[in-house]
Amino acid sequence: MPLPLNSALDRLQLSGIRKFAALAKEVPGCISLTMGEPGENTPDAIKDQVALDLAANMTHYPPNNGHAFLKEAISEFMARQGLAYSPDEIIVTAGATEALYAAATTVLSPGDEVVIPGPGFILYESMTIVNHGTPVVFDTTPTNYQITLEALEAAVTDRTKAIVLTSPNNPTGVILNKDSLAAVAKVARERGIYVICDDVYNQLVYADGYKSFAESYPDLREQTIRVDSFSKPYAMTGWRMGWIAADASFIAQASKIHQYMVSCIPSFLQHAGVEALATDIAPMREMYRQRRDLVVSRLREMGLDLVEPEGAFYAFPSIEQFGMTSEEFCRRLIFEGGVALTPGVFFNGEGHVRLSFASSYDVLEEGLARMATFVDSLR
Repeated sequence: MPLPLNSALDRLQLSGIRKFAALAKEVPGCISLTMGEPGENTPDAIKDQVALDLAANMTHYPPNNGHAFLKEAISEFMARQGLAYSPDEIIVTAGATEALYAAATTVLSPGDEVVIPGPGFILYESMTIVNHGTPVVFDTTPTNYQITLEALEAAVTDRTKAIVLTSPNNPTGVILNKDSLAAVAKVARERGIYVICDDVYNQLVYADGYKSFAESYPDLREQTIRVDSFSKPYAMTGWRMGWIAADASFIAQASKIHQYMVSCIPSFLQHAGVEALATDIAPMREMYRQRRDLVVSRLREMGLDLVEPEGAFYAFPSIEQFGMTSEEFCRRLIFEGGVALTPGVFFNGEGHVRLSFASSYDVLEEGLARMATFVDSLR
């Protein structure tokens, strides 16, 4: 008989995104629009820095929280975004995933609750469960994915320790408006809870006037934990580089988790991070904007309802009219239509599917054409 393991793991499931991406690979010629990964490669100037650092023998342990030069570059980068964090208030992490897990482990004690606006990335639930906490998901679908004070207050209890925000959102692409941020700020201020901001898509914004929670509410700095990543804006998903920025008191404790979880990220990647932060991503952002416009137009031509994404590279159309689950829809779309999307159920958004428009324009056009044919066949 096997020895007992961490009981929290019994409540976890492997990624549904990866599951359907793998299923697509089993079908010859299937176009996969499942993964949130840029179709472009990392810019050469960023990659060249790795060769230089390897030649310079930067193959030894760096400081646990990152080389000073990278933390300084991150600090200066955030300052240009209106965010004031010193290098000592930054931990360079193995992607945003490690950053989020480190944040949750630092914040949570067994029995604590984390409020999660849904639909949302399933990682937020798993990082809560692993830390023997309780995820409390509330549905934002009735309000076009915005947070209302009433819904948030109904989700918060005496055991609430944190709320997770993602803006732009995965899977919807929606940006939280001023009223949504104000509702979170009011509750956080009155109830003394942490706000964990997953801001990995903050550079991929197509609407004017975007402000992050951390920029909007500097008075809640001690309660705000900001997570960011190199993956999405610089096409560096495989590099596994991100960071946490927070008040020094939080960083002092989170550094312990980071040290014992991964120790540090590779030394020879860190000058590449500096180069990335100096890279102008405006051309890439405009490319995604054009793909967003194509996707919205084609999905509406198919008669699918959706809230127009204002950031990130996802669309989240409704498929409720077809009377099937999102998993059934996506399985049939793969085998009958030759296109792979991700079922909305994996984001607490049943009745919807997530389409990633991070792939090339030509691939996207063909995928949408196939999807249109499949949708027509259902009517």
